[in-house]
Amino acid sequence: MRRLPAEWEPQEAILLTWPHAATDWHDSLEKVTECYVSLAREIVRREALWIVTPEPERVKALVGEENIRYFECPTNDTWSRDHAFISVVEDGERRLLDFRFNAWGGKFEASLDNAINRRIRDGIRGVYEDHLDLELEGGSIESDGRGTILTTVRCNLNPNRRSGREDMDRELKRRLGAERILWLRSGGLEHDDTDGHIDTLARLAPDDTILYGEGDEALLRELQTLRTAEGKPYRLVGMPPYHVNFLIMNGAVLVPFYENKEDNERARKALENVFPEREIVGIDCRILLTQNGSLHCSTMQFPAIDTEK
Repeated sequence: MRRLPAEWEPQEAILLTWPHAATDWHDSLEKVTECYVSLAREIVRREALWIVTPEPERVKALVGEENIRYFECPTNDTWSRDHAFISVVEDGERRLLDFRFNAWGGKFEASLDNAINRRIRDGIRGVYEDHLDLELEGGSIESDGRGTILTTVRCNLNPNRRSGREDMDRELKRRLGAERILWLRSGGLEHDDTDGHIDTLARLAPDDTILYGEGDEALLRELQTLRTAEGKPYRLVGMPPYHVNFLIMNGAVLVPFYENKEDNERARKALENVFPEREIVGIDCRILLTQNGSLHCSTMQFPAIDTEK
């Protein structure tokens, strides 16, 4: 049976696509590199790190080689969550689903990022699957690992993604092995190039929990109407907006920190409440906001092969 694992399940590795001078980071390369070095150091303490970069020797000088695999590859930008493989497990195998990435509906040049998966596929264990007939970004979907996908109408039913495809609900079920799709119509952040990615609004978590960004009453009312597969309401846990873009990994949750120290601490406490057995680690992600992204957007996890149930 095909299944999209939850992010809190065991992982083999995290992938980063490293910033360089030919990306939009050219005017702030030093600061964004500091952020990525911090990310890399926290990841390699807990699991393998895979780095995509056209400049592997430069990056090795910054973070080394221990527990890191480098993929030399040309890139347009750094948002791994949206151009990297979406991994499902089926019959004990990891299947690497390569969806089309056109920079959130053709907003930017993305031909190099769209080709990354095909360039690195031979270096990653798993069965490659070509899904390039469909636009689907990793930041647009959340999975509980048990057949439920949470997503948004603004993104995954947007005409700039669909190219005439009418039944996205059916396609998500068929390609990801989902049993039901929960569609949110509310929510959105300022300066959002993604057209409402779910990982900036609401995140699925263990024990039928949803962490959500506070302050949007329409979003909260809609979340309150959602039901689990068993027909029960979700446990809703609020946290400051923009901090919702956290990364769950082996033994830890990496949470983006910004200027407001009180918000940083409230975000930490919310995550400690939901993930009591994981270390909550704050990463200074102020620089990432300048390009309208954050921590989760910059990363993509690859589930461990033995996560099939």
